[in-house]
Amino acid sequence: MSTIVEPVPSGLTRELGGRLRDWVPALVVFVLAIALWQGLTTAFHVQTFLLPKPSDIARSFWENKSALWSAGVYTLKEAAGGFVLGSGLGILAALLLARFRVVGAALMPFAIAANAIPIIAFAPITSSWFGLLNPFSKMAIAAVLCFFPTMVNALRGLTSVHPSSIELMRSYAAGETAVFRHVRIPNSLPFMFTGLKISAVLSMIGAIVGEYFGGPTNALGVSILNDTQLFDFPRAWAGIVLASAFGLAFYGLVVLAEHFTTSWHPSARSFSGE
Repeated sequence: MSTIVEPVPSGLTRELGGRLRDWVPALVVFVLAIALWQGLTTAFHVQTFLLPKPSDIARSFWENKSALWSAGVYTLKEAAGGFVLGSGLGILAALLLARFRVVGAALMPFAIAANAIPIIAFAPITSSWFGLLNPFSKMAIAAVLCFFPTMVNALRGLTSVHPSSIELMRSYAAGETAVFRHVRIPNSLPFMFTGLKISAVLSMIGAIVGEYFGGPTNALGVSILNDTQLFDFPRAWAGIVLASAFGLAFYGLVVLAEHFTTSWHPSARSFSGE
């Protein structure tokens, strides 16, 4: 009995190799930055409250990994809830504004003005609305941060359709619903995912900022704040690094969803070199 092994398609191998090569410069810069950070803080005897050594941060994370991980997961759930709420409302608003252009022109200045409000000024209000210990107060802040970039990018994609595509649909007597379904929404997906990738990172920032104004002790933002007040700066930095890692992981999930959702789009094919 013989076994036939099919070769890996050359296109797939070339794509994987290209993606790995794209990450090499970033990894080299990251390693050099950590080494430089460690060397300079050691050579110049930088005080811990100014900037702890990476080795001290790693040691503190390992010693408190269980508590930090639990706090990070709790905050990640708040960020995910705010991401879903804010991005969902942003996409819905973009659909409505793209469908009713006059309404969109009238409401866009108010949306821009609302986005200009510093989120740190909005955080105490949500805490008063929902309560300090209620996770919805943090989700609301994350949702506010996610709403505008998702809405703007989705709206741009919905309205940046080539006129010939609209004319073709009109020649088939297609209504607005069909135009949105077959032309505008598919065209908007790359733009929409651009906004979602921005929102994925902002959602973690919003949850952390909200927790600075109060929250349960098992929240990552509260943990970081308490550690700084207790002058345990390596542990505080460990929490910051964990928050960054969760934000990057969240970003990566959105990128993965984008890859499987928009692989058919010309922009994705041109990006991969096909």
